[in-house]
Amino acid sequence: MISPKKYVRATVFYGFFAVVTSGLVLQDMPSQATTPEDKSGAKECYESIKGATELVKKDNVVPKYGYPNVKCSPTTGAVLWYGDPYDDTEPMGDMPTFGDHTDGDFAQAVIRTRTKHLKTIIQNGTKCSGCHPAADATTQKNDPRELMMHQDIVSNATKLQHGRGAIWCFDCHNAANRDTLVDHKGQEISLNEPYKLCGSCHGVTYSEWRMGLHGKRTGEWRVGGKKRWWTCTECHNPHTVQEHRFQPIAPELPPALPRGMTKDDFKGASGHGGH
Repeated sequence: MISPKKYVRATVFYGFFAVVTSGLVLQDMPSQATTPEDKSGAKECYESIKGATELVKKDNVVPKYGYPNVKCSPTTGAVLWYGDPYDDTEPMGDMPTFGDHTDGDFAQAVIRTRTKHLKTIIQNGTKCSGCHPAADATTQKNDPRELMMHQDIVSNATKLQHGRGAIWCFDCHNAANRDTLVDHKGQEISLNEPYKLCGSCHGVTYSEWRMGLHGKRTGEWRVGGKKRWWTCTECHNPHTVQEHRFQPIAPELPPALPRGMTKDDFKGASGHGGH
């Protein structure tokens, strides 16, 4: 008959053995996520806006652990998590100080620059000023009219949806310097800092974004910890706001409970019904 002490030792040994061997098996298993593939065979998933903020999935970018740079959702094709959320980011820079509860934890905030993802730069390798090199009085008039170009961005510039017709292109885009934005006070704003422009009209949402209640963010929870912030135009298309609102999607399946534990056990252990 096995003594209780030997039984406990055997249980611990075999449990530890099972954990180690299962970890080795999982490390060698290929990714099961099915992601869209382009013609070159590279797997891609989108970051915030499908077709506009796509990332190429690269396997085993962390050789020590075999982690990919991103994990794509098999349901939506969106990014589920990042191997390195700070890849291709830079410091957010100076933020306005209001002296209230919206003065968030910006010191270690980083963002992914938007200029690198503009269609004109990606397709033609040139900035907006490449076609609009200098201020032209004939094209600076802020009156709604049909445009000969940019139909892929706005199909009909006379019916711009942002502001429901109350504003037009040059209310946000700088007519004198097409590589920048401009607010209603005439202050020039970088395309990498759209929140400074959006917040001038969408004050409540901007306040919530500054406090971390609105938008997406990854990184360290602690104050002063490094955090990756998503800017307004990474999630919202400012040109087609009425057509492309966020649509509800089916949530990902919850993680499997430990063997032998039921949902009722989990609720009891959490003390507040679980999440």
